[in-house]
Amino acid sequence: MKTIYFAGGCFWGTQKYFDQFDGVIRTEVGYANGPDDAPSYQDVCASSGHAETVLVEFDESVISLEQLIRYYFMVIDPTSVNKQGHDVGIQYRTGIYYSDPDMLETIQKAYKEEESLIGQALAVEVKPLANFFTAEEYHQKYLDKNPGGYCHIPAEFFTIAKQ
Repeated sequence: MKTIYFAGGCFWGTQKYFDQFDGVIRTEVGYANGPDDAPSYQDVCASSGHAETVLVEFDESVISLEQLIRYYFMVIDPTSVNKQGHDVGIQYRTGIYYSDPDMLETIQKAYKEEESLIGQALAVEVKPLANFFTAEEYHQKYLDKNPGGYCHIPAEFFTIAKQ
């Protein structure tokens, strides 16, 4: 199993989105790459410096890191700084965070391909994971618990794996 971390704006939709893919074993929402102190949701909303992030544990014999990154780029605006949909603030920045340095080459290749497709520089951070703090339980699988909850990701993207 491998683990990658995606900051894609509000973590509610990002988690629901990645949960649909075969080979994704587990997801967890949390706060990443901010100060070392474990923040609360209120701290993060008050610009603590953490990004709303989804831990994605996957079986690379079923789904590749490259495919996960392609899926990631399908549901974010990679040129937007600290904003996705109606959500604005440093906690909504985009980023790909890795704990395994062997992943960096694959991440950089996919990043450059996306930049080439779009024709401009991306605003997506690519950094080693500095820290990850699990979010409060009510945030875990939030859109499953609250189907009418807001998300910048269009609902039809939550079923693309079935198509």
